[in-house]
Amino acid sequence: MVRTVGRIIVVAILAAGCATAPKTHAERSQLEIDASHTLQAMLAKDPAIQPLLDQGAGYLIFPEVKQGGFVVGGAGGKGVVYEHGRMVGFANLSQASVGAQIGGQKYAELVVIRDKFTLDKIKAGDFDLGAQASAVILKEGAASATRFGEKGVAVVVDPKGGAMLNVSLTGQRIKSTG
Repeated sequence: MVRTVGRIIVVAILAAGCATAPKTHAERSQLEIDASHTLQAMLAKDPAIQPLLDQGAGYLIFPEVKQGGFVVGGAGGKGVVYEHGRMVGFANLSQASVGAQIGGQKYAELVVIRDKFTLDKIKAGDFDLGAQASAVILKEGAASATRFGEKGVAVVVDPKGGAMLNVSLTGQRIKSTG
């Protein structure tokens, strides 16, 4: 058990290390463009996302999250933080998991934040989505059934490629980088 926990920690550190904040102005600009295009593509696939965005105090867009694992897994991605539709910073997403899983995939992730209190917690630093966060796979009409969870967030995922069989305990953490 100690060995498994150690592996999870190593994978989480590696995933977080892969998803560092953009360092240059050009990287920040490209991430903003990618986030905007990702949101537009998600809205085109499912216009029901817009009412969800309208209910929230803000949202985060991770244009590309890379995930992989074999028993122990991890994921990471860079994103943009928006408050009432206005870009206010950047964020890193890291994920660690343990359980029945194998494969690798890429996806975009939209995290809608219900209230200003939760958004402020995210902007202040770390926010742990925990193992309780559930995501809705993006397809037309799916966002209309999306609800804010107990932590005040709603998550929509848009698969980009790869394949992952995953029946595991998974936790996600978001770190705002301003």
